[in-house]
Amino acid sequence: MRFKVIFNTTGIILKFISLIFILPVIFAYIYGDYKYVLGFVCAGVISLILGFLFCLNDASEKDIDNITRAEAFATVIFGWTMFGLCAAVPFLFFDLSVIDSLFEAFSGVSTTGATILSDFSLYPKTFFIYRSVIQWFGGMGIIVLFIAVLPKFAVAGRQMFFAETPNPREEKITPRIRHTASWLWSIYILMTIIQILILKFQGMDFYNAICTSLSTISAGGFSNNPSGLVGVDSKFVWTVGIFSFIAGINFLLTYKVLIKGKIAELFKSEEFRAYFLIVLFFTSILALILYFQAHFSISDSIRNAFFETAATITSTGIASDDYMNWPIRARVLLFVLMFIGGSAISASGSIKITRWIYVCKFIKKEMNKVAHPNAIYPIKLENRTVSPEIGYQIIVFIIFFMAIFALSSIIVSFIEQNVLIAVTGSIATLSNAGPGFDSVIGPLGSYGELSGATKLIFMFNMVVGRLEIIPFLALLQKDLWQFRK
Repeated sequence: MRFKVIFNTTGIILKFISLIFILPVIFAYIYGDYKYVLGFVCAGVISLILGFLFCLNDASEKDIDNITRAEAFATVIFGWTMFGLCAAVPFLFFDLSVIDSLFEAFSGVSTTGATILSDFSLYPKTFFIYRSVIQWFGGMGIIVLFIAVLPKFAVAGRQMFFAETPNPREEKITPRIRHTASWLWSIYILMTIIQILILKFQGMDFYNAICTSLSTISAGGFSNNPSGLVGVDSKFVWTVGIFSFIAGINFLLTYKVLIKGKIAELFKSEEFRAYFLIVLFFTSILALILYFQAHFSISDSIRNAFFETAATITSTGIASDDYMNWPIRARVLLFVLMFIGGSAISASGSIKITRWIYVCKFIKKEMNKVAHPNAIYPIKLENRTVSPEIGYQIIVFIIFFMAIFALSSIIVSFIEQNVLIAVTGSIATLSNAGPGFDSVIGPLGSYGELSGATKLIFMFNMVVGRLEIIPFLALLQKDLWQFRK
């Protein structure tokens, strides 16, 4: 790998990350939180200085244009790590410890939404706006953003785009990857604005509408309310639930529907059909459990069942009710949803439905080969044959996902002496879902009581889960680390 290319490209990204901190400064002045401006300014200056330092090498534009896939993976990992580190700086000015600042920052940029906060009244509005802003940028992806706005990434952008948004099919909506990135961000912004306006029209104040919308479209889950959406008007719950569901749809499919007007493409999509049916199935079962076992009303059963299904499968993580009080069967279903995830190239986390579709078809193929060993059974996704190499990557991805989940569960069990926190916390952070299934880290709980070592493990899970493991697996190969000019 050419480290000069990695550092130079990361430096360019860091320079533009510094601009992100202008937004919370504006809100700090709007809400009169002047004493916290210094934290955002420091974060912006640090990001800018690091950006210039990383660019102090002889990497030319031609070098960047010829970036390899391994170099793109390294850039994406390095860029996201630096984003998380810089994003942690302002939290220090709100009197959070170093480890808690890092946890809150990486939870935000990875759109996990797990928090260390217990008393929300200690923090001003600017604090919660800032958390929402960093997870909103993390939802679509900082690399995708800079590919869209920086001409310098016009060529290298392809490798970096697919490194940040892994997909079994290298699919794009325009011939140029930069235009694809631009359209993705345009749709992302449009959906955010639409949700803000709807919530405002329904009666929610502007501050809450912004925080909620930024958390929903990004599938992030941070809330400016310690109870999330518990106890709020049902119309707000339905709106957030629907937009959570939309956040789990493949953005390329959303483009075809919203921009091209091809509504029929929705149910032509194998991935969307599976996504829709899974949400419908789990919503129905949960509603029945809540009605017959928890004695909810019919309307409350349907609303909470749909909301928690959509919020969990898309890893949004906001709660409409404290599901720790739900029957154990209901919690088991939500736990299962954490392993499924939404669509590829969406804001959601976890394994993703496309990969599960492939696994089901792979199992069916292997069963057929038992009876007909010489027959050829090509596996197709969205009517396109999946190459054996891509299929192998999907299987390896799922194996490593489960391995990381199991390993972190075992280690955290020893540290915390609590299996429930270890198991549910591991999948909640690895799938970027946020809350776990223990009274400590549940929907109304906090990760603040956990040890520093556990928080570090969960932070690792967040970043690995957000980047979908593939970049990390690629960089484990020794030959990729051979230095070359």
